[in-house]
Amino acid sequence: MTRKLSLVIVGVVVATLLLAGGGTLALATVRARQATVSELRDQAIEIAANINGILEVDPGDTAVTEAQQLRNRLRVLKTLKSVLSIDEITVMIADRNGNLPTDDLPDGLTIDQLQPEQLASGLTVADNSGKLAYAAAPATGPGGRLYVVVVTRTIAAGLGDALRLFVWAAIATILLGLLAAYLLGNRLTKPIREASLATQRIAAGELGTRLHEPTVRHHDELAELSRSINGMASSLERARVLEQQFLLSVSHDLRTPLTSIKGYADAIDDGKVDPRRAATVIRTESRRLERLVADLLDLAKLQSRSFSLRMVTLDLSAAVHTATDAAAATMPQISFHPVTTGPLIVLGDPDRIAQVLANLVENAAKYARRTVLVSARATESWATVTVDDDGPGIAAADLPHVFERLYVARHQPERTESASGLGLAIVRELVNAMGGSVEAGAAPAGGARFSLQLPLAG
Repeated sequence: MTRKLSLVIVGVVVATLLLAGGGTLALATVRARQATVSELRDQAIEIAANINGILEVDPGDTAVTEAQQLRNRLRVLKTLKSVLSIDEITVMIADRNGNLPTDDLPDGLTIDQLQPEQLASGLTVADNSGKLAYAAAPATGPGGRLYVVVVTRTIAAGLGDALRLFVWAAIATILLGLLAAYLLGNRLTKPIREASLATQRIAAGELGTRLHEPTVRHHDELAELSRSINGMASSLERARVLEQQFLLSVSHDLRTPLTSIKGYADAIDDGKVDPRRAATVIRTESRRLERLVADLLDLAKLQSRSFSLRMVTLDLSAAVHTATDAAAATMPQISFHPVTTGPLIVLGDPDRIAQVLANLVENAAKYARRTVLVSARATESWATVTVDDDGPGIAAADLPHVFERLYVARHQPERTESASGLGLAIVRELVNAMGGSVEAGAAPAGGARFSLQLPLAG
């Protein structure tokens, strides 16, 4: 990735330099052409304006002498090109018919480019042909003839000394781009390499692997990636611990009734126990096994969403009374107190709601000392059921996890009854499926409180 990033950055730098350099060179060339042509125009006009003085000959001389003087003056005029930074100065003298001679044209120019018609009408001609800039200015010279001053100069296109400076600056910029790409690439790819290595170690079973935790002020994508991987690793590590705890718990819950069943079966075989008493114990332990297996199957179906709900309207208050009556019949040592304010019509599955209420009430009874209070009331558009017990309550560290199927409380109070430990996980899945919510907390008078909310029927 560092190499790719370096190539991209250097490519962008080179492309930028080419565009900037090409644009600057093109602009400099255009301006050089314009400036050269304009300067030549001014010089040609200035020379043409003074042509009479420059080419003036002594009066009274013979024609031969005048011609010689004129040639000498023209030869002197050509020396001005070094002073005026002109490549060539030519004075063309029209014949008596006004035609310009073509023999005296500067190199690289044609008579058509000088536009004789415009010169004859007194207009100055200035333009460029390739790298050659030229200007032609007409004047009336000695004898009333048409004299045309033609000056030329090679256009100094490009940046000159600045081009060398630009090349060095471009090389330095590319080197700086390479250095920046290398440093930036390492900085960007290092966390990614660390993240890749960490995920490989996590996949290999090293769930304690963690990345360096970014500071709070870092919220870029790489920081979020590190936080996500650390969170995933923590969840997986915790899930493994909870799974082990769950297997131990289920194994214990399976082993206890199986031991009783096997023991009484052996006692019956040896004739050391009353068969009726043994049958009662075996039947009771079989029911415990049946309930444990049923809870496991229910939870598996709920979490895989392979179950259906029969949604009808029902009275939640009546369901509360039914649940407390059933619990009171099996747990006479606990006092159950249902408190309702009248019918609460909700939309739900009657069997599943009965299962939810039974699980909540029985769970409270397992930890209660003497009393379980179950109340039902309407709260805005919700029907709320609270189940309070007078037991030791739930530790603050365990509250966020009481509905997790694999969680075993770190501060687990002694139960008065044994069960599968899956009831609360089943409660949460069922309530969520019916559009409600369930929470755990502390009861006002001490102990634990479970609050169930279901939407009222419209």
